[in-house]
Amino acid sequence: MFKAIGYAAQSATAPLAPMTFERRTPRADDVALEVLFCGVCHSDIHQARNEWGFASYPLMPGHEIVGKVTSVGADVSKYKVGDIVGVGCLVDSCRTCEACEANLEQYCLEGPTQTYASRDRVDGTLTMGGYSNAMVVSERFVVRIPEKLDLASAAPILCAGITTYSPLKHFGVKPGDKVGVLGMGGLGHMGIKFAKAMGAEVTLFTRSQAKAEEGRRQGADHVIVSTNENEMKDAAGRFDFLLDTIPVQHDLNPYLNTLRFDGVHILVGLIEPIDPPVHAFNLVAKRRVIAGSMIGGLAETQEVLDFCAEHDITCDIEMLDINNINEAFERVVKGDVKYRFVIDMKTLKA
Repeated sequence: MFKAIGYAAQSATAPLAPMTFERRTPRADDVALEVLFCGVCHSDIHQARNEWGFASYPLMPGHEIVGKVTSVGADVSKYKVGDIVGVGCLVDSCRTCEACEANLEQYCLEGPTQTYASRDRVDGTLTMGGYSNAMVVSERFVVRIPEKLDLASAAPILCAGITTYSPLKHFGVKPGDKVGVLGMGGLGHMGIKFAKAMGAEVTLFTRSQAKAEEGRRQGADHVIVSTNENEMKDAAGRFDFLLDTIPVQHDLNPYLNTLRFDGVHILVGLIEPIDPPVHAFNLVAKRRVIAGSMIGGLAETQEVLDFCAEHDITCDIEMLDINNINEAFERVVKGDVKYRFVIDMKTLKA
């Protein structure tokens, strides 16, 4: 084992603070890396504050990690010292179930091992995330960062990027499709970029007229203010897909009415109960579908990074000194960031 440092919460009510801890001795299939950048995801805040009810402490967040390989185990074949790599939301899975064999580790039937606040499948220790100076991860759960990508901007692709890319690809968005993106945050602005790159006609749904210009700057062809009844009425039956990135409870029924028959409303932001209830007629009358999607597996995560390099897609970021992480958490909660904080790990001092 070796000493590492990072920022962690010791309880649901404690602010993040520096902590020294031990990373495991690299195994034969492990890649060790120096963390260069780590994105800040709203999930980090939910977990640190135990808002989902299953946090384990000490809790060191961070699952949008870009780093440089410092050593590799004897069985590692894909990476070498000096390579620039990424680690996303997963660091292990059972590797043998139907989902894992289909490269869908995020849906592992035994439950995947999360990058933080999870238990290592070999030694049972608590996983610690990327708000730290070093990581040790199995080769299978490491991806290569394309040379063309800016390293800091690439970090959020490992969560915000794959979370929006995966469902658009899975449900078959193609050139000419009409895609509505609900919400204009860290997920939403990436969803607009991906749908446009896939050839779709993209419309941003937002509650704020003030975000219309920003939506178009990100690539949206149209903007609908969802609080405007006339605009919502005019949108009835127009869309093939809705990518719903709104992270809080909201009424799905008005949005469902904007879908054509066989249209799909994809939830990627909401993980709470749907409230108010969905009126079944809004589904039955047009054979519409409400679907959900998480992140992607490791093969698809590599695919989205390569897709971003090919299409010049990056995440809009604000660089962060880790000493200001608690203030950054408050700004994320208030929606006061465009659109993702990324920690420069040079600011982490021993």
